[in-house]
Amino acid sequence: MSSCCKCGKTLTPNEISAHKKFINRGASEFLCRECLANRLDVDPAFIDRKIEQFKKQGCTLFI
Repeated sequence: MSSCCKCGKTLTPNEISAHKKFINRGASEFLCRECLANRLDVDPAFIDRKIEQFKKQGCTLFI
């Protein structure tokens, strides 16, 4: 199981996918939803909305 490279929180598959989508598809270290939102200077709820949007669009990164 992967953990956030900043805070150590155990990551969900969608958090890993969000990091890949927003930062780098080839990444081997990932940020949790909260740390990713902080890095992007957005609200964590924005990350959640985008994950749902990407799922509806059929993005294969998300389950």
